[in-house]
Amino acid sequence: MRLEKFTTDSYPVHQRPHAWREALQLHSLRPEMAPAAAPLYGTLTARRTARGVEMARITSSPQTIQRLGAGADAVWLALHMGGDAALHHGQQTIELAPGDIVFGPAHAQADLDFRSNFRQFMVSMPGASLKTRLPGDHAFALGHLRGSAGLGRMFAGTLTALADAFDTLDDDDIAPVESALSEFIATSMAARRDLALPASSAISSTRAATVRRLCQYVDANLSDPLLTVAGVAAHEHLSERLVQKLFEGLGQTFTAYLRQSRLERCRADLANRQYGHLSISDICFRWGFNDPAHFSHSFRDRYGMSPRQYRQQANEVSQQSLRKRIKRGWPSGYFETPAADPVASSAGIDTVAARGAIDSSCVDGTSTNAISTAISTGIGAGRHHHLPANAQTIHWGYFSRSIPPVLTIDSGDIVTIETLTQHAYDDHERMIKGDSGAESVFHWTAEHKAVDRRGAGPTDASIYGRGSGEGFGVHICTGPIFVKDAQPGDVLEVRILDLAPRLAASARYEGRAFGSNAAAWWGFHYDDLIEEPKQREVVTIYEVDCSQDQPCAHAVYNFRWTPQCDPNGVLHPTIDYPGIPIDRASIVENHGVLQGVTIPVRPHFGVIAVAPAETGLVDSIPPSCFGGNLDNWRIAKGATLYLRVGVDGALLSVGDPHASQGDSELCGTAIECSLTGVFQIVLHKAANLRDEPFADIDYPLVETADEWVIHGFSHPDYLKEFGDKARSAIYEKSSLDPAMRDAFRKTRRFLMTAMGLTEDEAISLMSVAVDFGVTQVVDGNWGVHAVIRKSMFAGRVRAPGGQAVNSPLSSP
Repeated sequence: MRLEKFTTDSYPVHQRPHAWREALQLHSLRPEMAPAAAPLYGTLTARRTARGVEMARITSSPQTIQRLGAGADAVWLALHMGGDAALHHGQQTIELAPGDIVFGPAHAQADLDFRSNFRQFMVSMPGASLKTRLPGDHAFALGHLRGSAGLGRMFAGTLTALADAFDTLDDDDIAPVESALSEFIATSMAARRDLALPASSAISSTRAATVRRLCQYVDANLSDPLLTVAGVAAHEHLSERLVQKLFEGLGQTFTAYLRQSRLERCRADLANRQYGHLSISDICFRWGFNDPAHFSHSFRDRYGMSPRQYRQQANEVSQQSLRKRIKRGWPSGYFETPAADPVASSAGIDTVAARGAIDSSCVDGTSTNAISTAISTGIGAGRHHHLPANAQTIHWGYFSRSIPPVLTIDSGDIVTIETLTQHAYDDHERMIKGDSGAESVFHWTAEHKAVDRRGAGPTDASIYGRGSGEGFGVHICTGPIFVKDAQPGDVLEVRILDLAPRLAASARYEGRAFGSNAAAWWGFHYDDLIEEPKQREVVTIYEVDCSQDQPCAHAVYNFRWTPQCDPNGVLHPTIDYPGIPIDRASIVENHGVLQGVTIPVRPHFGVIAVAPAETGLVDSIPPSCFGGNLDNWRIAKGATLYLRVGVDGALLSVGDPHASQGDSELCGTAIECSLTGVFQIVLHKAANLRDEPFADIDYPLVETADEWVIHGFSHPDYLKEFGDKARSAIYEKSSLDPAMRDAFRKTRRFLMTAMGLTEDEAISLMSVAVDFGVTQVVDGNWGVHAVIRKSMFAGRVRAPGGQAVNSPLSSP
């Protein structure tokens, strides 16, 4: 990003007009100011993105501004934000009101006349990104949209928000906005009132309307590989010959228009990091190409590089942005810019997914040295890896020290980890279809089950007959990751740098993400229902809104679970086995549920675990000292989780992604939504631990910017406590009383060891200032957490040897 800020206040009054002209001329603008009694005032904030889009916010005194026409194919747009203004073009004059939008090609001879102090937001874009969305060159004529109603009002609001924020976004953050902006300009131009031409005849108007209708239909059906001129003609009740002639009148054939439109959509997806989980083949298929080789050849002809090279180029920009964020220091806040700040994509992800192996090179395909800058703790950021989620990189429903690692890293390395929700089959079309990684995990037919074991039970399903693994553990976990030099007793620090929902792969749900909530038989509510039928399981599908301002979720529909017969012929009366394909014909979708209700989005990872020290397979559902299914929404962007290492290499796994969850997770699940996260993994050797707050932990400890969060369980280390019977006993012996007792003991210990309080001090502080809450009551080993605010200890300093004492500044 190149950001420029200019103000006339920096110059003497007599130098301001010249300085102002020079500043605007750099942005292809020519100001003309009449002599005025008051000194000239002007501020300019401008930037040029890596993709050639220029944005400028101008506040100034009365003047006329003319565009100089730099960039023959450029298209400009101006949002009038305040003041008395008019647009002059030849003999045409258009009076502008705040919120009005004007646009046109760079070569259009148009003047903006500001008769009072004014505010203006201007955008200039390369025309190449718009040509495939517009029916011919004449679509670049000058246009005007009123901001008072309809399309203009909607776009004016979007542009106003962009005008206020564009200078605060990283170059990487604004890439999705650029794509939306090109769509906006194209739509605006399609709806324009042409100022350059005289009134058209009725025949010409009808012809133009027909062309627009044809283009809109084609754009709406780009994902259909069977889209043909014959199909378009039939839909519009026209002859094929007429359709061809209409497109020829625009200077291109129907086939060329279709191909270019599809290429532009593919190009936008390749540059969008939130589609990093899709392979290049996924992307070409979702926009109607049916031959990846043909797509690659066409892409190279159009843009001068292969799809892989283009994605790698975009990814390098992403890496630079991530390094900048690390350089600035530890991130804070939760999901601050979900749509504009998605996770990194990989240039080689489709190849990696296809071969089922993970390369320990950087995500952009190159090996790099550790970043010279350091984050707040002094640990340098090492190489960046990408760990996709596919059938070769996940384990389903269990932890074990015997699972072979799928990636090996050094301390300080950054890893982008894709995670899948085990509930994705609740709506296959929204959460699986077209996503090669998800399809590889969930594939299950009578002939083949891609991931056979689902849970820690017997593979022959000899206990309940549910299926391999018996569903004794349900979470899809990506990993494990082997951390070099990690040994039992060390502490692993897992920093969550970033996260974002996994967008739907289906073009029908472009740019949208979804999740599922199951009010299931294991929920706290299940035996206390008051409406008939008294025992029922209900699945609610949510759309997760990733907008920057107010990330939230809304219910789409719900359905009652009906007995489902899996591809192996096993009947499932309840949700007793993960990943069962839903027979859509057997359920009834109830739309209009939770109308008017908005759920705040709190995306987080329900499961982060190191491998248990015990041998054998361990059910993924009950959490324990090794982490696991903590189900605490505070384990989100900006948070750090500390875990005591139990085995060589630590063997870190991440899964059970949630879009939102309330404390207790009462009905059985959160909004289970596939996420991708960016993590930095830091190893702390046991021999070097001194006075760190995590030096004494044998439990999962969470740190956020403002709080410490301590996790207590009904049975803190149930595997040791119950021995051979642990895997069944834990479900029979959990309650909130022992969980609260464990949380109290751990909090007392933390306050005494990490903060240097006496026992009496710690107990008093816990009662008056520590918040204890119910983490979850549905995971076998029930949880209570304690939230300790860091600000309480701002006045304490540590004396040599680690003893905390009162600061003289805070003494009475």
